[in-house]
This record gives sequence, structure tokens and C-alpha cells, in this order.
Amino acid sequence: MTRQTNRFSISRRSFLAGTAGVAASSLILPSRSAFAQGGGRVVVGTWGGDYARLLTENIDRPLMEPAGYQIIQDQAGDPERRAKMLAERRLPRGSVDTNGLQDGSMYQVFSQGLVEELDFDKIPNAANLLPNMRLAYGIPQIFSGMVLLYNPDKMDAPAAYADLFNPDLGSRLGIIDIQYRHNIAVASLIAGGSVTAVDEGKALLMELRQAGVRVYPTNEAFAQAFQTEEIDAGPMWKARALQWQDAGINVQAVVPSEGMVPYVSGFVIPKNAPNPDGAYAYLNALLDPAAQIGFAENMGYAGTTNVELPAELQARVGFTPEEVEAMNPMDFEFFSENDLDLKTWWDQEFIG
Repeated sequence: MTRQTNRFSISRRSFLAGTAGVAASSLILPSRSAFAQGGGRVVVGTWGGDYARLLTENIDRPLMEPAGYQIIQDQAGDPERRAKMLAERRLPRGSVDTNGLQDGSMYQVFSQGLVEELDFDKIPNAANLLPNMRLAYGIPQIFSGMVLLYNPDKMDAPAAYADLFNPDLGSRLGIIDIQYRHNIAVASLIAGGSVTAVDEGKALLMELRQAGVRVYPTNEAFAQAFQTEEIDAGPMWKARALQWQDAGINVQAVVPSEGMVPYVSGFVIPKNAPNPDGAYAYLNALLDPAAQIGFAENMGYAGTTNVELPAELQARVGFTPEEVEAMNPMDFEFFSENDLDLKTWWDQEFIG
């Protein structure tokens, strides 16, 4: 199963080219008439919690409702919503107009033939996408990187992923169940030098399991473990670390020396969307400058367009050109093709 190629991931060179000059980029501001004119009901598949709330506050109410759209959120997990799309694939009209998914899942539903190839003439704000963020099958909305979280009162600052994925930490280390793909990718990077060196990555993860690593079902459970000092360290998105710091949790974040594994979240349009014009209007609104800044301010994720963030906000949520250049992107094709085997191994052998 081990493979060293990374054909369908975001390349480091294009990622750097897209982000290094963000502050200097000029911003193209489309008029309100650029949004689709049809109006009507738009069903948006999304995670619940803060993500759903921020969509409502930054997109649904200020951008979509004044344009005549009624937004209905279909809240569920990423796997459940992908399964629903697959179950509805032969229906002439599905139940969702646009679905929010993580990067690997966006590629997966595209490879299954479930989503439209986008017509960018219907998404004027896509002209502002960073070069590496322009995908044929979906609109990336936000991104972050998996960094090293640690309690500064309990341990010295780690420098590398290898410092965290270390059996010597035992039960002081925590990881998150729902991030199984990224945990496998990080372990593979450490043990085999590539995010797709999964045989080596599995062996390292089994060492961690035998040493007592704690596995938490959700991001929230992981945060609580830090707050109660049940764990001292673990990998997590920089954006989440910022949220937890704001909530008073004693964690610090370090960019790993091996180069971060990035996370991208975006939206796709099912082929049988009931209101495709409304879906395109929603994708356009995701890239509105105000919406991009709003998510950066309130969720801590960097935007995917060339919108110029306030300097303090850019320093807080963004990354240096060197950190971006060193990123180790996921291989979407590889992880999509092997997802069932990897999830089965994770559930039955690793979690067991």
C-alpha cells in the first residue's frame, strides 16, 4: 500500500506562490448583481456547532437572505453526509444543494461521480482564489495546518511531529479518532518519509497504542482532556489551538519541523442539487471578502482568497512563506482509494 507520489495534492510550490503575496494582492470586488438571481430555498450540508453558526452569521444572513434566498442547514458529520449523497445519486433531485466537506472528502465524492465540475463563470469571487486553491470540483473556503499542541507547564516545547508521536510520552499523548486519515498521514511521514508510507505509519501508531496513547472521539473531548490536564500533548489544527487559547485552555502551538499536514474545508455541488443556481450563489458568497475575514476572526482559519487581512489577524491565523513551502499535503487520490481499508484497520486493529 505504500506509495511515495502525491499527484492530486496541493503542491508546495503553488501553495507558496499563492500565499506569499497575499498582503500585496489587489482585491477584485464583484457587485451584488454577481450573485445568482433566482433566489429560493438553498439546502446547505454542514457540520453543526461553531461552523454552522458562523455560516449563519457571515454568509446566510448578511449575504444570502438579502439576495432572496432561504437557507436551510442540513447538519451532520462529513461521513454521514457523503453516505447520503451516495444513497441519493440516482434520484433526479437530491435533498442538498451544496455540501461542506473536508478536502479529502471533496475529492472522494468527485471521484465517485457525485458532484458537478464547477462553472467558474457562475462564481465571480473565484477570481480571488489563491492559485493552489482552485479546484475543478469544489470551492475551498478555509485552511489551516496540523501543529504540535502542548501544555507549557507540563513539558518543554516539541519541535517535530516525531517529538509527539513518541512512545515515551505514553498516556500523556492524545489524538482524535475522527482525524484518522491525518493521524495516519503524520505517522507515515515520521516513519516512512511520506504521507502515503502507511505501512510504516501503521507500525508507529501501534507502538503508540501499546504505550498508552489516549484516543478521543471528538475535537471537543480532546480539548477537555487538555483542560483537565489528562494529556500534555497532541496534534491539532492551528485554528483550533487559537480557539482553545481564547477559551482559557493552557496550550501552546508549534509548527513541526517536518512540515505541516494541511487541512482544507470547502463546498461541492451535487449533480442532482434541487437549486443549482442557489448553490452557485452560496459558493460565491463563501468567497466574499467580508465572509473570509469573518471566519478568520472568529474561527481562526486562514482564508483561501487574496483578501488582505489586518496585519495582527494575519500573524495570528496565517503562516510564514517558509512554513507554507514546507507543508506536506495529503494525497487525495491515494487516501480516497484506500479509505475503506485504512478506516477498517483504524477501527478494528488500532482502536480495537
